[in-house]
This record gives sequence, C-alpha cells and structure tokens, in this order.
Amino acid sequence: MKLQTRLAAKVLNNAGVISNPTDTIQGITCLPKFASSMYRLVQLKQRSNAKGLILLANDVRYFSKYVERIDLLEKIQIEAQPTTYLLKASKSAPGLLTGEFDTIALRLTNNELIADLCSKTHSALVSSSANTSGKNSAQSVLNLKVFFKDELDFIIAPKNYNTQASKIINLQTGERVR
Repeated sequence: MKLQTRLAAKVLNNAGVISNPTDTIQGITCLPKFASSMYRLVQLKQRSNAKGLILLANDVRYFSKYVERIDLLEKIQIEAQPTTYLLKASKSAPGLLTGEFDTIALRLTNNELIADLCSKTHSALVSSSANTSGKNSAQSVLNLKVFFKDELDFIIAPKNYNTQASKIINLQTGERVR
C-alpha cells in the first residue's frame, strides 16, 4: 500500500485526478491548488459546478487558507460517524470548491490512506464520490472503468468502507443539514 500511496501522491502533485477509498465511500480526488484538476473532476462526474466539493484532511491546519475564521477550525473533530462541517469560505477559496455557496465543506478524518496522501502532498484533498451524476458510487475497479473509461490518472482499488453518508453540520449555526 505504501508504494501505491507514493505513486498516488506523485500523480496528485502533478495535477492528476485519482480514485481512492475514503473514510466513507470510494472517491475521486485531486488537490485544491490545481483548478484544472478540480474542473476535470467535476466534468468526469458530469456534476454541476454549482454544487461545490468537499475537502478531506487528517489535520485542520490543511483547511486554514480556505476558511474565513480560522479559530472555528478547532471545533472540527473526528467523530464515530464521519461528519462534514460547513464553514464560511475565505475570499480566496476556489469557486469550484464552494460552488454557489459562501461556505466550504470540510471533513477531518483519521483514515490512514487520507492521512498519508495529505502528508505526502502537504495539502487537504478535494474529494467527491466515485460515480457519475445519479449513479451509485463505484465498488470495484470495473465500475470505475465503466464510469470513467481511462480518464482517471491512478486508481487505488475500492475496499470495505462505510456506505453511510457523512452527517453535515453547519459549524457557524450548529444546524444539522443531513
């Protein structure tokens, strides 16, 4: 797995788009510093730019340049059920991350693969489910090939994962969105 992780990180650091298991489902991942990669991810999924994307990381420091109030990052925790937090986005947060919203979606995880990728790329990871709009997330490399043909730059095969979607909490208001 370590070789796969190093190769995946190298692809990400070269503006690539990969598929990998996350703490919830198989995802499609790129780095937020590459607008071209985020755009490509959205196109692969046949997803509207208005929906926005999520950032995953193993350390809240990776989120700091994307939020307006850094002090609120200390309230983000790793919970038994994966939890995505919404915070007011900074003015410099890429529009593809926020979509039509003024918030950004952040999930802190202790998932070993995500932690390794964050460490090797020195970045949070842009993530979205590995599916095309309206379909279930890929559960095999074959599914990934059917959905995305040969458009992914690297694949780490799906593993057992939590099929339950993360809960979503607006950290500013305390409202549970999902």
